Amino acid sequence: MDGAKERITPKKFLFNILNGVALAIVVGLIPNAILGGLFGYLAQYGDIFTTLQNVVVGIQFTIPVLTGVLIAMQFGMTPLQTVVVGTAAFVGSGAAEFTDSGWIITGIGDLINTMITSAIAVGIMLIIKDKLGSLSIILLPIIGGGIAGLAGILLLPYVNTITLGLGLLINSITTTQPIIMSILISVLFSIVIISPVSTVAIAYAIGISGVAAGSAAIGVASAAIMLFIGTYKVNKIGVPIAVILGAMKMMMPNMIRYPILLLPVSLTAAVSGLVSGLLNIQGTPASAGFGLVGFVGPIQSMALLDGGIGSVIFKVIVAYVIVPLISALLFHYLFVKILKIYKPTIFYFEAES
Repeated sequence: MDGAKERITPKKFLFNILNGVALAIVVGLIPNAILGGLFGYLAQYGDIFTTLQNVVVGIQFTIPVLTGVLIAMQFGMTPLQTVVVGTAAFVGSGAAEFTDSGWIITGIGDLINTMITSAIAVGIMLIIKDKLGSLSIILLPIIGGGIAGLAGILLLPYVNTITLGLGLLINSITTTQPIIMSILISVLFSIVIISPVSTVAIAYAIGISGVAAGSAAIGVASAAIMLFIGTYKVNKIGVPIAVILGAMKMMMPNMIRYPILLLPVSLTAAVSGLVSGLLNIQGTPASAGFGLVGFVGPIQSMALLDGGIGSVIFKVIVAYVIVPLISALLFHYLFVKILKIYKPTIFYFEAES
């Protein structure tokens, strides 16, 4: 196991967990998030579209296993260790429930508990390493998968209560104070999308929906547009294109090196979140963390808005593109040319060699 040869600090351990779950969610959710609604609509015209919808939904159900596998891969584990972590993650996720009729898949389970179970399984693997020798193929699934899976099942009711409660709290506050919460959530997600933490993981873990999810998607979209504006003139064209296509996290080193970068990003998100709240832009847990990526956010918002198709398209374009673009241009010009708070070079992306 290559990951065991280097010292794994608590920070690196956490980041490996977060990176693994972020990739798992994107891989598992993107097909259904982008095509599920379309295939559902087209199902009335042919059974093939019903089959295609079942395919993309089926991919989504693999998220618990994908989470465990991809987290294990972050630690450079062997194929056997990797699949054992994957099996433990599935059991601990709560995605499958045992009833009198047998096992039933209920969804993707509790994502936070999936992460915790995966972390326990990985910890067991790091402790055991190669101590089991030739008996690994027999004992590793029992020790690693069994103990971690059991821990996940025991923790599930408590973790599930916390995550559901947090989601309900955010959604309820958004209902009573939609404008204020729209601004706060938009700003929060605009910052998180540049950090090591996954916006998709957060959104799906706490299950935010409605206006809260719409504001989260707007925050991610506004961050992408602001970073596109910032990187456009100081980098080769590939960098801003990568950013607008969803690679906002590539600016993480810049954010750490120049925290002032968060000022225009946050203010752009605040203005965008305000308009989002006023326009009642909504979303789902599956769309909240994507923003403009794959047009997941806009497509879901269009599906949830009331009114004629022309009005709906106009509102979505205003919320997701026009307001963030104008705000980003104004704030960037204000801070660079007038107030001279920062230099454009803080957006220069220096690729690792």
